[in-house]
Amino acid sequence: MAGERRQMPWGDLPRAVNTAPDGIVLVDKPQGVTSHDVVGAVRRLAGTRKVGHAGTLDPMATGLLVIGIGRATKLLTYITGHDKTYETRIAFGVTTSSEDADGDVLEVRSADGLTPQAVDAAMATLTGDIMQRPSSVSAIKIDGKRAHELMREGVDVQIPAREVHVAEFRRTSELGKAWFSDGSGEYDVVLMDATASVSTGTYIRALGRDLGEALGVGAHLRMLRRTRVGAWNVSDAVTIEQLAGAVHSGEAIPVRGIDAVCRDVFPVIEVSDAEAQLLGRGQFIDKRPSDSWPAAAFCDGKAIALVSPRAGKLKPDLQIMVPSA
Repeated sequence: MAGERRQMPWGDLPRAVNTAPDGIVLVDKPQGVTSHDVVGAVRRLAGTRKVGHAGTLDPMATGLLVIGIGRATKLLTYITGHDKTYETRIAFGVTTSSEDADGDVLEVRSADGLTPQAVDAAMATLTGDIMQRPSSVSAIKIDGKRAHELMREGVDVQIPAREVHVAEFRRTSELGKAWFSDGSGEYDVVLMDATASVSTGTYIRALGRDLGEALGVGAHLRMLRRTRVGAWNVSDAVTIEQLAGAVHSGEAIPVRGIDAVCRDVFPVIEVSDAEAQLLGRGQFIDKRPSDSWPAAAFCDGKAIALVSPRAGKLKPDLQIMVPSA
């Protein structure tokens, strides 16, 4: 029925009695839900509307979703830019409209002649700094509308290629024959598992698509799982059901505090009480070295601000905490 609430795989969730502390929660997203669905669940479990995520996962994809709560939502823009690692299963011989298992079959070609050597050689050409045309079902905006929205409206979406960095793209299984049915037919494919470590803005669906084209047989993804974002791994993540269990039991949900997050994500510089006061008021401080920028300025074990150089000084890019006078 119109307006009926969609049932989530985790069922009804308890509402938090107390608001969760500011910080990051690492969530293992299940298949079949959107990243926004996960944000909605955490809002209820954390007892606050101030919740966001650092990098969308499609409904088909599973794995690590970095969720920010409270003041930590200000850090999500920086976290989104970190490198990521994915595990995927690629099906050779069939292309789809979405370049993954959720799309309609567009073309079928025989992949029986594929060899591991040919696949490995083609994957090598898609490693390093490459030009990649993003998937037409991506969330990239074109004239104010998302590409996937335009595609659903029947618009021929052409997104210009852009440079991305693929640190690793390699096969992690043998080639194996299989078949699948999409309700309108049955299709023979050659399956292969792979791992990819990539810069932000790289589309794994597009990697699979381009690999299939390089081999002359076409391809799409049958599975996609994000296993790493920056320094964080999916092995450290929790499910929505586990978060709900904690709230049911009256326990706090596992939040990684802002100070710990800043140490995970940024190089750290120490500042004095006086400098902390200046940064808290949005003023510059004397410059000191850092391995990279922005850096997290700490005072007495507390993150004060993210800073970067300007005009020979350090300026506050983001005020994390305003120290008391």
